[in-house]
Amino acid sequence: MLSNRAQHSQIAQPLPMLIFITNDYAELSHEAARMIANAMRKKPDLRLGFATGDTQQGMYRELVRMHREGALDFSRLITFNLDEYIGLPAGHPQSFRASMHKSLFDHVNITASQIHVPDGSPRGNFDEVCKQYEEEIQRAGGIDLQIVGIGKDGHIGFNEPTSSLASRTRPKTLMQQTIEDNRHNFPAGDEPPSAAITMGIGTILEARRILLLASGAAKAKAVALAVEGPFTASVSASALQMHRDVTILVDHDAAENLQHKDYYRKSLEMTRKLTPDRVW
Repeated sequence: MLSNRAQHSQIAQPLPMLIFITNDYAELSHEAARMIANAMRKKPDLRLGFATGDTQQGMYRELVRMHREGALDFSRLITFNLDEYIGLPAGHPQSFRASMHKSLFDHVNITASQIHVPDGSPRGNFDEVCKQYEEEIQRAGGIDLQIVGIGKDGHIGFNEPTSSLASRTRPKTLMQQTIEDNRHNFPAGDEPPSAAITMGIGTILEARRILLLASGAAKAKAVALAVEGPFTASVSASALQMHRDVTILVDHDAAENLQHKDYYRKSLEMTRKLTPDRVW
């Protein structure tokens, strides 16, 4: 029987927050897809949390390409999406469910019953919907890898500034800035929803691994606040500083405001050497 010391040595130890800076969006998309593909190959029944946003679209195109080339099997994958608008039926073209099918699900061999997206359709008890979503995550064994983007004000999911750092999946009122940032996804004259169901920060932090993607100069301030700023509810992404295994994957423009870029590059290189089996 293993001693307590031996048992402890076999437990995966926390990694530092890894900052991976790419040259451009194309490289960011390729690297994100490579990391996800490696995780799927290592664990074919991976519990994968997806995010729906402009930044993730290149990553989805890369994953579809890998599947079409026979390099990636989605048949055992179980997915959970971060969020969904409230007020849009599941088939609405601007719903996140529809977006995921258009970007990824309709092009790979994933089993429909293994896809989970919060139900924001205007017909039900949203507190019960959120409770059931949390229960579905738990029944699946938790999320192995959660993908997140970041808003211009530093929010992840739809956890707007001042969101509780212990929050669970719940309905959330959207700030006007978030509504305006998403307006381009809706036809002219259509008002974007003002509320959404979102995984809470506490829910996100329970994922075993987290991968944050950010691209473009408009995200540079938010990235710097999340990585180097104080741990605060005013920037919900700063909660990732408390997680044991986070990779921040950003392109050159999104990394512009980071103060320690040279150190992050050296840290990534050293971590790859010291723990090659843990780094994507």
